[in-house]
Amino acid sequence: MDPIAIAALVLVATIAAGILLSVPIAVSIGLGSFFAAIVLLDFEKAALVSSQRLFTGINSFTLLAIPFFVLAGVLMNTGGIAGRLIDAAKVLVGRTPASLANTNVVANAMFGAVSGAAVAAAAAIGTVMTPRMEQEGYQKPWSAAVNVASAPAGMLIPPSNTFIVYALVSGSSISALFIAGVIPGLIWAAACIFVVLLTYRRYSSPQAAQPVTFRQALWVIWRAVPSLLMIVVVVGGIVGGYFTATESSAIAVVYCLVLGFVYRTIKVSDLPRCLLDAARTTAIIMLLVGVSTALSFVMSFSHIPEAVSDLLLGISESPNVILFMMVVILLLVGTFMDPTPAILIFTPIFLPIVTAFEMDPVHFGTMIVYALSVGVITPPVGNVLFVGARVAGLGIEPVVARLVWFLLALIVGLLLVVYVGPLSLWLPDQFGLLSE
Repeated sequence: MDPIAIAALVLVATIAAGILLSVPIAVSIGLGSFFAAIVLLDFEKAALVSSQRLFTGINSFTLLAIPFFVLAGVLMNTGGIAGRLIDAAKVLVGRTPASLANTNVVANAMFGAVSGAAVAAAAAIGTVMTPRMEQEGYQKPWSAAVNVASAPAGMLIPPSNTFIVYALVSGSSISALFIAGVIPGLIWAAACIFVVLLTYRRYSSPQAAQPVTFRQALWVIWRAVPSLLMIVVVVGGIVGGYFTATESSAIAVVYCLVLGFVYRTIKVSDLPRCLLDAARTTAIIMLLVGVSTALSFVMSFSHIPEAVSDLLLGISESPNVILFMMVVILLLVGTFMDPTPAILIFTPIFLPIVTAFEMDPVHFGTMIVYALSVGVITPPVGNVLFVGARVAGLGIEPVVARLVWFLLALIVGLLLVVYVGPLSLWLPDQFGLLSE
């Protein structure tokens, strides 16, 4: 049997076995890449090449943005930002039907945008909103489903670590990807609000919203403005060319620290814990990036991307059909794999295919991030689903039962993002970022 075919088989079998045995995905990818490299090379060369690829994969100035954005998110979560954003969201949607549920959606979008982390949004917003919604007559499983479904909007609205990882693999502009994610992120939030308005009567008997005076509304929004300004500073600085994504991430950390000290919600004694939390998350991401770089080498050497391309093109030559098959694959993969490793694995496979029929890499970036974000709220491995259920004090079964309509609406939103290119490309084009 051809050694290249054997290597490809060893790679796929090792990763699949690791997933089935609940081995951490980074370890599964690393072992699969190493074993496949042994087949292609001898043991000594495989060890040398794998270690070199792992190191060069994380030896990137662009990747320095990730630990800083992670730390900024941790500081935001520690600094009591969630309460201010929830109050502002309630003012914005307070007169709509199911206003408190819509407040949850809008607050998740805002907090996810400033923290860049869906898990942090689900935990911070859910901790505050779930008891409030229960007090006002909303069923707890449905409240948890609203929180879980809306939390990943921040993975699309900038700044987003997932877009940074995609930019590293695809060579796309980070600033273009950040701006491209705005409208898809708003589509995500709008899909959740649509389902809330469609189903809230079945799962709630909410009390009438308390009227808020104009002066109170201005005061509440004013209190939230400093937190929201971080998005303007970070993204505006990148788009305006004042600093790079890495430099903006460091500015975000300083901004969050100053904000926390001004609000008196962060103490010096909190900093070691914040740094440790950020270091743990960063270590996981960097290990995934490193082993996935070794994986990319093995896949390229084994011609796996070409084989997948031939397979898809053998089924159909229609771009629309091929995109639909990719969407199905990404949705399935997202149910058992986190977005970061999935982006690192599938971008080198799918990107050459979509660029062959002239799909912009920035458009594909919004497609793959949106599709994999759906996975973080679906069983069996959806981490946002587990966090949201735990915050509500529930098992995942009752939450999943209420989550179905949200998933359907989000998939409709995904298809819009996939097949209507201007939803992703119009804003970057207006800012002149697509030519970068």
